[in-house]
Amino acid sequence: MEEKVSATPAALELIKTLQSEYGPILFHQSGGCCDGSSPMCYAQGDFMIGDQDVKLGEIGGAPVYISASQYEVWKHTELIIDVVKGRGGMFSLDNGRELRFLTRSKVCVPGAKA
Repeated sequence: MEEKVSATPAALELIKTLQSEYGPILFHQSGGCCDGSSPMCYAQGDFMIGDQDVKLGEIGGAPVYISASQYEVWKHTELIIDVVKGRGGMFSLDNGRELRFLTRSKVCVPGAKA
């Protein structure tokens, strides 16, 4: 499967910091409930990946998932995980650091060549 996710250098730096504190981590792209559309970051084993979740790829060695229903809406979009100032999602490992992960996007045209 073609990678559908990438990360900025700032995101990769925060990922490295979190991995040094928590060990292996993973991301799940939120569906827009309590924490909007923030990518949620968890220690692996603290979040159960469902049968309907789709793996978009990996960033900094951390797998990134999205629900199948949300993937259908975003399947022609590359997600770019970035970091901005602010508070992370309530249950996300970036919370309380005054930095938070943010998803940016780039629409991919099916069949187009880069």
